[in-house]
Amino acid sequence: MPLPDPKRGLVIRYSFLWSDERRTGATEGRKDRPCAIVISKKFEETGATQVTVVPITHAAPPQADRRIHLKLDDADCRKLGLDHQDHWVVLDELNRFEWPGYDLRPIPGTDRYDYGMLPQSTFQKIVQAIIDLDKERKATNQRRLAPLDRDA
Repeated sequence: MPLPDPKRGLVIRYSFLWSDERRTGATEGRKDRPCAIVISKKFEETGATQVTVVPITHAAPPQADRRIHLKLDDADCRKLGLDHQDHWVVLDELNRFEWPGYDLRPIPGTDRYDYGMLPQSTFQKIVQAIIDLDKERKATNQRRLAPLDRDA
C-alpha cells in the first residue's frame, strides 16, 4: 500500500494520543481516527519529514469549548468520505511525529492511509485558529516518540 505525500491539509487515519492519555503514561492512542496534517517539514540534512496533526472527532464540544473546536461542514465530510455524523476538528490538541511513524493506519476496507485533502478555505480556518490559540498558550503539542526512540 503506497504512502501518501504528507502535505498540509491532507486528512490521514492515525492513532492520535490525547494529552490526558499521555499524562497517564500512555504512548499509544486508544483509537484510530481522521487527523489533518497542519505542518509538514522536510529536513534536508537527514531527509526526514516531521508532521503535526490535529484530530477530528465525533464528540461535540461543551458550549464553553466551542472556540477550540471547528465543525466541519457536511460538504467537507462528504468530500473526505467521512460518515454522516458531525465531525469536529480539535484545535488545541496536536501530535508531532516523524513521517510515517508507527501510528499511521490504513482506512478499513481500503488500500489507503488518507481520506483526501481538506478544502483550502477550511484548512486556512484551522491554521488561523491554531495560531490564535498558540498566541494565548492554549494549544497542547504532544511529541510522539520517533521510531528509533521506541525501543530505547
